[in-house]
Amino acid sequence: MARIVIKIGSNILTHKSGGLDSERILSIAGDVFQLCNDGHEVVIVSSGAVAAGMKKLGLKTKPKDIRLKQAAAAVGQSSLIWAYEKGFAEFGKKVAQILLTGDDFSDRLRYLNSRNTIITLLSFGIIPVINENDTVATDEIKFGDNDNLAALVSALIEADRLIILSDVDGLYSADPKRETGTKLIGFVEEITPELIKKAGGEGSNIGTGGMYSKIKAAEKALSYGIKVNIISGKKKGMVVSLLKGNRHGTEFTPSEKKMSSRKGWIAHAVKPMGSLVLDDGAVNALLKSGKSLLPSGITAVEGLFGIGDAVFCVDPAGKHIAKGIVNYSSNDVERLKGRKTTEIESLLGYKYSDEIIHRDNLVLL
Repeated sequence: MARIVIKIGSNILTHKSGGLDSERILSIAGDVFQLCNDGHEVVIVSSGAVAAGMKKLGLKTKPKDIRLKQAAAAVGQSSLIWAYEKGFAEFGKKVAQILLTGDDFSDRLRYLNSRNTIITLLSFGIIPVINENDTVATDEIKFGDNDNLAALVSALIEADRLIILSDVDGLYSADPKRETGTKLIGFVEEITPELIKKAGGEGSNIGTGGMYSKIKAAEKALSYGIKVNIISGKKKGMVVSLLKGNRHGTEFTPSEKKMSSRKGWIAHAVKPMGSLVLDDGAVNALLKSGKSLLPSGITAVEGLFGIGDAVFCVDPAGKHIAKGIVNYSSNDVERLKGRKTTEIESLLGYKYSDEIIHRDNLVLL
């Protein structure tokens, strides 16, 4: 049995003329039903609310104004979940709607509560249908796109596999929509800067993600040890066939070394509130020796943050080398920077810890 996250984009769920494609949703429901019968647990991360709302509001192009986009999402979300409700009802399956924002991942308690809710739904045989809460999301708390959300959800529930349904068969050597003679890349063992650059480009008129966002999502999921597949979402039975061991699309294989759940949360989910600039000695201690960050290695403090917030660790050249959870506020670190640990209590009047960031709460980037 495997725990699977299936990400479905707007371009899979909508007609070219606009509105939701109920036949496509019914087909997806049938595939997921088969996976459940085979013993798998399935979570869906689905776009489509804004696209459905556009149809209701009579909009021809995706709104750029945040208020209009939020209105379209509010109007369309009920249609989207009702379409899933009807589709899965044909197979005797129930669905549950979960709407998330970035804050649900940044806050550790909300993060764990979200996980518990999803796991509980799965234990009842219910299909969670997850989407970003576009009606309240702003640039500060947005995931960016649902490819990124799907990767975070995969990590949240410790999924075995993330399957991204695309409007093309997988990752190609070049954009098959613009160039002829391109070749499908069946396997990717390492996501290189060259591969990311090759996949760069704009998304569709309806959705927000292109192949670039899918590869970045795959990169994130792989760091947790989660296998990732990009396959066609237009062909019935592809997901079922894939889980039976057949080859389709592009498969990204994770390395044996994977990030722990907590460190993955620090690296990818929690929002950084500031930065600490380090000297060369501290950089070497973090990168080469696996040490904690002590106050003596800090040369500057940027941003306002409190105890328990996340910050970036920056080398003298301005490069982000690590991210971690701090034991002291920005005001306290400002007073402690460049000083020895033996001076902490005399400088502050108290002492929480010798470390500004303990290595257990530090992730190298």
